[in-house]
Amino acid sequence: MNINEIDNVKRVALGCDHGAFDQKMTIKRYLETLGYVVKDVGCHSKDSVDYPDIAAAVCRKVVSGECERGIMLDGAGIGSSMACNKIRGIRAALCYDIRTVLNSREHNNANVLTLGGPLHNAAQLCEMTKTWLQTRFPGGRHLVRVNKIMALERVGED
Repeated sequence: MNINEIDNVKRVALGCDHGAFDQKMTIKRYLETLGYVVKDVGCHSKDSVDYPDIAAAVCRKVVSGECERGIMLDGAGIGSSMACNKIRGIRAALCYDIRTVLNSREHNNANVLTLGGPLHNAAQLCEMTKTWLQTRFPGGRHLVRVNKIMALERVGED
């Protein structure tokens, strides 16, 4: 794992379900003003969708390397976190404030952030996503633990 490559974030996969559409659009516009390339994988309206489908699309962009990180929003962030963490190579973190955002990056090297869009105002969402994208993973003792998390994907494959 090359820590410097992971922390050089330019492209972000962004998705939501219908309940967090407005919040996704707020984040998308904000990240674009910061210079990020945002790959919007849906949903593209407030019409009902199934969040696992969009969560999987966000994760595919990250796992393929097309995007360095992903952000997924739904009503509470819980279902999206569960769905994202089923995808091999993903370390999704459901965060709800700056402290959990920092922890997800500094301790767990999360590559997907899940948020309960309607649970936060626009300023909070923008601050959390900016902080999450700009927080570096220091490695060190945390790298050993992240590697152990990733090894859990291989349990039962033998």
